Amino acid sequence: MRNELPPHNRLPRRDFLKQASLNVIAGTAVAGSLHSQNTLQAGVGKEAKPASGYQLGAFTKSFQDMPIPEVCRAYKSIGLDGLDLTVRPKGHILPENVEKELPQACAAAKAAGVKILFLTTMIDEPDKNAERILATAQEQGIDRVKIGYYRYKKFGTLAMQLKETTRQIGKVAKLAQKYKVLPCVHVHSNNFLPSHGTQLYQLIQDYSPQEVGAYVDMLHMVKEGSGDGWRQGLDLLAPWIALCAVKNFAWERGEGRDKKGHQKWEVKTVPVADGISPIPQYVAALRELGYEGTFSLHSEYKGRHSWKELSTQECLAQTAIDAKYFRSLWR
Repeated sequence: MRNELPPHNRLPRRDFLKQASLNVIAGTAVAGSLHSQNTLQAGVGKEAKPASGYQLGAFTKSFQDMPIPEVCRAYKSIGLDGLDLTVRPKGHILPENVEKELPQACAAAKAAGVKILFLTTMIDEPDKNAERILATAQEQGIDRVKIGYYRYKKFGTLAMQLKETTRQIGKVAKLAQKYKVLPCVHVHSNNFLPSHGTQLYQLIQDYSPQEVGAYVDMLHMVKEGSGDGWRQGLDLLAPWIALCAVKNFAWERGEGRDKKGHQKWEVKTVPVADGISPIPQYVAALRELGYEGTFSLHSEYKGRHSWKELSTQECLAQTAIDAKYFRSLWR
């Protein structure tokens, strides 16, 4: 049997649709998730459901210069529940080493008083590395992974690409079911499939929430749907939401102009409380949908995409600030 999933990930698709129809008729759960935009933008204060069982971790990408046991202790010291651990090429654990190193990582997490919440992988097909990662995840009691990315390629062929990507996701899902691990598809802006929430719904709507999970993202979904697209994406994805990335961004004027004389602009990752993404409204929407699952602070404050180049320790300090702010939204 699959490890226990959150309530919104339990119904098979046909049963979910049947239940959703009944809810619409009764004017209960599904109708309740369709509150006006004004209510959400006001913060959904009185009508928001109380949070209880969510877990807050952080992506380990920015901390890969630290051994995993040290990361575990550092995360515990700033009040995080666990790790979003990279198991991929150039990750904290390489796929070919997962059978040896993931059990060690889980033991280190337990010793530090945190958990390996999920794995961030580059699984995009059911190959030997995918099977190795999924089998080891199951052995260690890790019930979900972020899978790899699919790229949007030739313009004018998107409909065909969406169909092919849906098939590819299905192949990964079939292998993952063998190991009772939920493969989660991340929303990532720019030339990725999916680049926004509605597109992720198009890709996974024919799979049940037990087969495929949605990994929603507070930066990427708002970047591609800043008005209300992010909220509509959450509405569509509600039964599938299994993971949520916490991060924020701002637009900065780039250097110079393009060949046509148009000003260049760049996206920079900024602290969670400082960016364009309306994090309080995003949280309110998730709470109204009943999500009480896992959140990952991405803390991508290194390199050219960050508003400021931070050292590892500075990045950890900013993660502590972000965590404190995010937790304040769930009181």
